[in-house]
Amino acid sequence: MLTTTQIDTVVSAALVEDAPWGDLTGQVFLPGDATATAQLIAREDGVLSGIEVFAAAFHLTDPAVDVAAQAADGDRFAAGDVLATVTGPARAVVQAERIALNFTQRMSGIATLTRAFVDAVEGTGVRITDTRKTTPGLRALERHAVRSGGGVNHRFSLSDAVMAKDNHLAILQQQGMDLSEAIRRARAQLGHTTRLEVEVDRLDQIEPVIAGGVDIIMLDNFSLADLARGAEIVGGRAIIEASGTVTRETVGDIARTGVDVISSGALTHSAPTLDLGLDMTLAAAE
Repeated sequence: MLTTTQIDTVVSAALVEDAPWGDLTGQVFLPGDATATAQLIAREDGVLSGIEVFAAAFHLTDPAVDVAAQAADGDRFAAGDVLATVTGPARAVVQAERIALNFTQRMSGIATLTRAFVDAVEGTGVRITDTRKTTPGLRALERHAVRSGGGVNHRFSLSDAVMAKDNHLAILQQQGMDLSEAIRRARAQLGHTTRLEVEVDRLDQIEPVIAGGVDIIMLDNFSLADLARGAEIVGGRAIIEASGTVTRETVGDIARTGVDVISSGALTHSAPTLDLGLDMTLAAAE
């Protein structure tokens, strides 16, 4: 769940970047006492995410701006739907517009792509999850967007769980260490609440990893046939995560191989920005 602190930190930095000394155009063109009403309107179908971030852009610019949401994160919408109405001092509304849209368009694009993945595996019981392939500084927002689309989150950071990947295993091999024993040693250093995951890229690595006592085994870039065979070998002894070049076209077939979780970096690093607009009218001061 996004916190106010997370939202305000990211949005404040973006506002300063966009208008370090204020909005010069608004200052010279718009009367100081003018007010504006604007509607956040969808220009294509999608799933909403980031409505609180959208509102924060205006509130942090001027607390006098009111944002009334007409949809919530996770809601599906159609082109032409009004998602929120913004009312307040015209200069503030215009100044915050681009930052508010940038975040909401980005987050809604991630939510929409995630929902497509989730819909593709419906009925299989498989979870769709993200990865750490997020925009630096925006991870909390992008992870929230994945949840808005019906997905779940992988570990948030390197500090949250043990996940030994191919480079870790390559270093162990160079040191001549036995894989099962290395996993047991790692396990002995962990608290009882910490998960341990190991990535493999060959079927013959599965048994040594299971023997070491992992909680989760990642089958990376396996063919559909090898995923199904890998699920048979694991036989319920660990959670199975499938990863690597997952697309909307392939995710359903992957889900039907017997895996438990499918992770995809594409949810955050390749999601298209959704087309949303802020249609505005000005009202003269009385």
